[in-house]
Amino acid sequence: MQTDTRAVEWPTLAIFAATYVLWAVATTGLWTLSPSLAILVATLAIAQYSSLTHEVLHGHPFPSQHWSEALVFPGITVFVPYLRFKDLHLKHHFDPALTDPYDDPESNFQDPAVWARLPAPVQAVHRFNNTLFGRMLVGPAISTWALVTGDLAAVRKGDRRVALGWALHLAGLVPVAAWLALVGQMPVWAYLLAAYLGWSLLKIRTYLEHRAHDAARARTVVIESRGPLSLLFLNNNFHVVHHMHPGVAWYRLPALYFGNRDHYLRRNDGYRYASYVEIFRQFLFRAKDPVPHPLWPVDKGGGVSDDPPELRGGAGIVEERHARLVSARH
Repeated sequence: MQTDTRAVEWPTLAIFAATYVLWAVATTGLWTLSPSLAILVATLAIAQYSSLTHEVLHGHPFPSQHWSEALVFPGITVFVPYLRFKDLHLKHHFDPALTDPYDDPESNFQDPAVWARLPAPVQAVHRFNNTLFGRMLVGPAISTWALVTGDLAAVRKGDRRVALGWALHLAGLVPVAAWLALVGQMPVWAYLLAAYLGWSLLKIRTYLEHRAHDAARARTVVIESRGPLSLLFLNNNFHVVHHMHPGVAWYRLPALYFGNRDHYLRRNDGYRYASYVEIFRQFLFRAKDPVPHPLWPVDKGGGVSDDPPELRGGAGIVEERHARLVSARH
């Protein structure tokens, strides 16, 4: 039997420890000193925890995936079940499907045929969501609605994997609720606000991670930031490096990128921003992309299905490919 000889990743464990401490402080004593500050610190802790769940699903920080996933069992993020995030995100890592309205679960583009049939008020909301300000303000609500309605449809059709994801999430909410009720001093409404704001912060990272482009290799961005948002996102702003090397730990990504910068910029056809300040200046109140996929062939899909994207045509094939990719990495 082959033994996994990977080392424990101590920098990731250190971030885990700091995140849990910040979360505990924010939900207890800090609330009595300053409710506003407590919500801010809880927001940062929840956003950092979300970034850590991304590290865990990619096989960090322990050699054992079971031990790694035990670290993210508590449902601190409230809105997103870990197992659902894991399954959908690994499906997203099939690069040939990036930005595909049907086969990329993280795509913000829609099939133009579906878009044309949406009521004008719904189109207006989605256009607003395509600005950075809108993505932060209403993006978490839109994502929650899409995830919950899609998963309910999947459960009704007998998808046990989706049902398991939500069952584990409900179990993970129990220790969070117990902490807030028995130890914490932050009220539930404030915690839910912090959880929403934490997701809003993550929307800054995901806002323009991928673009519509004929070449799959050129669809993934790099943002050359080394500031506080880069730490909050665990260097996932070096996103083209992450997609090319999904098994590499977060703290190795900057050196990997800057050590061969020209290679990665050739790879993604120069899809690059210098910092998040640049992104805020350009796109806070102006959409970077249209909602309908600008390169989607009119006769390709037609949007005839009412199923959620993960259940539509071709998704099973993509999921099978992902299983092979994950197996090869681990």
